[in-house]
Amino acid sequence: MNEIDKLLAGFRRFRERYYSREPGLYQQLVNSGQSPTSLVIACCDSRVHPVQVLDTDPGEIFVVRNVANVVPPHEQDGKPHGTSAAIEFAVQILGVRQIIVLGHGQCGGIRSLMEGKHQDHRYGFIDPWMDIVAPARDRVLKERPEASFEDQCRACEQANIDIALHNLMAFPWIKKKVEGKQLSIHGWYFDIGQGELFVTG
Repeated sequence: MNEIDKLLAGFRRFRERYYSREPGLYQQLVNSGQSPTSLVIACCDSRVHPVQVLDTDPGEIFVVRNVANVVPPHEQDGKPHGTSAAIEFAVQILGVRQIIVLGHGQCGGIRSLMEGKHQDHRYGFIDPWMDIVAPARDRVLKERPEASFEDQCRACEQANIDIALHNLMAFPWIKKKVEGKQLSIHGWYFDIGQGELFVTG
């Protein structure tokens, strides 16, 4: 069985195990639309899917995934910004009440940043994207110069969550809702190897 056939077989299992057993739920989601209470900003790493990690049902969480669970700075330049547009949709249109930045261990994006692979800007999209997180790397290298590479990567993964939370508060409509107690923001870190979840911010 090739990879495409495996995916199609997976859909058939989904139909049998979930969809056919919960037809009312899916019909309700069709009729009523979505009303998730939480936005989860996560990495697109294939090993960390928020729906599985948090064991949620369809319609419970609105998920945004990108390389290294980055929240870009607030920019009103008239250009398209995918992650920012998704955040705006979740907060302003869907009215989520929580934003969770879900970082994780063994993040390939952070590891490559720590290895200095993005400094030559060979990649047109990844390199400028990871530049957003460069202050996390710089902070770790300054504060923990003697730490092992693995410890530095872990520290950078967690510092990246701090940057994401800081950048979220630069969006004026997020700041207003947080200050008005209509919205809360949280940083979580999932340790893949240990299966543990840590609240970091």
